[in-house]
Amino acid sequence: MSRVLKWTRALLWQNFGWKLLSLAIAVLIWALVATEPELGTRVAVRLEYKNLPEELEFSSEPAGPILLELRGPSGELQGLNPSVILDMANVQPGVHTFIIGDGNVKLPHGVHLVSANPSVVRFEFDRRLVRSVPVRARFTGEGQNGYAIVSRSVEPPELRIVGAAKRVARIGEVVTDPVDVSAVVGTSEFRVNAFVDDPYVRFETSPQVRVTVTMRKK
Repeated sequence: MSRVLKWTRALLWQNFGWKLLSLAIAVLIWALVATEPELGTRVAVRLEYKNLPEELEFSSEPAGPILLELRGPSGELQGLNPSVILDMANVQPGVHTFIIGDGNVKLPHGVHLVSANPSVVRFEFDRRLVRSVPVRARFTGEGQNGYAIVSRSVEPPELRIVGAAKRVARIGEVVTDPVDVSAVVGTSEFRVNAFVDDPYVRFETSPQVRVTVTMRKK
């Protein structure tokens, strides 16, 4: 027993000064935090997500900023950068509602969530679809001195688009930026971009195409 007591005393007194200093610092920090006034604030944050299955696409309008009402020590609220992260690992095609709460709001220690506005967000998901659609060249301007278009071509004639299946299925063609032919005599080539008229459908590769147009007198 005496041996145990001696070992305990030795352990207690070893580096006693450093231990006492550490204890004093811990007490000081606790006192500062404990006496720090608790304040409230409201912060607008952008919605983030993770683990969305690769085969799925958003097919609904994006959610706007989430307004969070928070409370906590004034020191913790300074420079606060909270985030709202939704885990979409288990979503399937269709409409899904997500609750904004403590489980997906990331806050520093001591700061807690009072409310979120909106408190729920809803998204629609669809299977990803990739398909090729024809490219139609769009022209502007009038040929000079009776010149008119006698032939036109687009290379490549088709582009691949990708997005939510229902939206991709509705796209029959993509259209180029306007090609001004008012100064064309004979044959000219233009490099222009194509445009898909749906914000949830995108090109799989570059949308740039080469338009060749030939003008002859009528």
